[in-house]
Amino acid sequence: MTSEYAGRRITVAGLGVSGVPAARALRGLGAQVTVVNGSDGERQRAEAADLEALGVTVRLGDGDTLPEGTELVVTTPGWKPTSPLFQAAARAGVQVIGDVEVAWRLRAEQGRTPAPWLAVTGTNGKTTTVRMLAAILEAAGLRTAAVGNIGVSLFDVVLGETEYDVLAVELSSYQLHWAPSLRAHSATVLNLAPDHLDWHGSMEAYAADKGRIYEGNEVACVYNVADPATEDLVRAADVAEGCRAIGFTLGAPGPSQLGVVDGILVDRAFVPNRQRQAQELAEVADLASDAPHNIANALAAAALARAYGVPATAVRDGLRAFRPEPHRMEPVATVDRVHFVDDSKATNTHAAQASLAAYRPVVWIAGGLAKGATFDELVSASAERLRGVVLIGADRTLIREALERHAPHVPVVDLDRTDTGAMSAAVQAAVGLAEPGDTVLLAPACASMDMFTNYNKRGEAFADAVHALVAGRAEHE
Repeated sequence: MTSEYAGRRITVAGLGVSGVPAARALRGLGAQVTVVNGSDGERQRAEAADLEALGVTVRLGDGDTLPEGTELVVTTPGWKPTSPLFQAAARAGVQVIGDVEVAWRLRAEQGRTPAPWLAVTGTNGKTTTVRMLAAILEAAGLRTAAVGNIGVSLFDVVLGETEYDVLAVELSSYQLHWAPSLRAHSATVLNLAPDHLDWHGSMEAYAADKGRIYEGNEVACVYNVADPATEDLVRAADVAEGCRAIGFTLGAPGPSQLGVVDGILVDRAFVPNRQRQAQELAEVADLASDAPHNIANALAAAALARAYGVPATAVRDGLRAFRPEPHRMEPVATVDRVHFVDDSKATNTHAAQASLAAYRPVVWIAGGLAKGATFDELVSASAERLRGVVLIGADRTLIREALERHAPHVPVVDLDRTDTGAMSAAVQAAVGLAEPGDTVLLAPACASMDMFTNYNKRGEAFADAVHALVAGRAEHE
């Protein structure tokens, strides 16, 4: 079967985790591919060399100019809609789509029944929910994979030899923006809070891009009862006939909802008589963490799995088997009855607030790149839990000023540092503020790139500093 991309002159915007697989896949389908990338470093040159060996043209150091003859632009998630490259494409009448859109279209070219997508987005909790969902699907004996924004290329799955029954797909707002024809079997928006507003331009635009995940849903649009904005997106979506709105709540569920009753996860949506019946799915004790947001993630994953027809026993078995990825509320060590927890993945205020809500009292390590965020709501909601705060990073002043307004009683150590060694100093400062029984929590509420390559490296630096503290205590015993 000849691909619709064969022979077409396609420009891929960006290298990296998404761009390289897209360029490789499109070249393999017979397209004439040119990759443009603004940066020109050692990593980019190595990636370029690998692609050039396949016949791909790579242009480093210039991501603004549209290559002559381009018939289609395929963008990777980080490129803003206002990029000069896309403005040039618009002037030339050239369509811009995302790598997810390409992967979605390719499903139909493979000569086999394409696996339906169970899709997940939201400001926070996407990766955890997708991995929970995949664990549940696997427990049901289904051939599945957790793919998409989780770091596993959709091209590897769509174009690979393995045939899947169903896919658990994580999608970012960036990816959804450029995926106009995506139609999931069922999907969820876990939550909505201000994030990436520098990319989207406004909260309304950000929410609208998240809401694209519901367009054309076939069976279920799963929303968060505690976050009415997610239900509003369901109401606004144009879905397939018969598609249902399914809510999840940390309270007792009503009809067409999943929720919690006496420590039990309960389904009142996918049962024969949802007005009078309920199905026990699992216990809160089956989860790796009983933090409220983790329970919510489990309910969302269960709702998507049940929409696909998975039995209750598989929900229980999958949730029992699931273990969270590193840097997501990960216990590191306990030193002198002080608990150290790494939630470096809390890169925005919404995630940090959920993390802080799980502990009391807390010595909070925060700061980094704010990405346009404000911190008043976060600090106001968390003030009573705070024993003390240690601030690091480029935009720490914004957090300090919010603390001065809403938690003036809380002691603050402001480390005027953005070097990677600041994390060790932050842990030492936190120890000075903590009392036995407290939790020292790294939940930065900010991005990491002012100090670290990514949130993983930031979390590793925190863990290294804590382990050094443990080793130091051992030497003196």
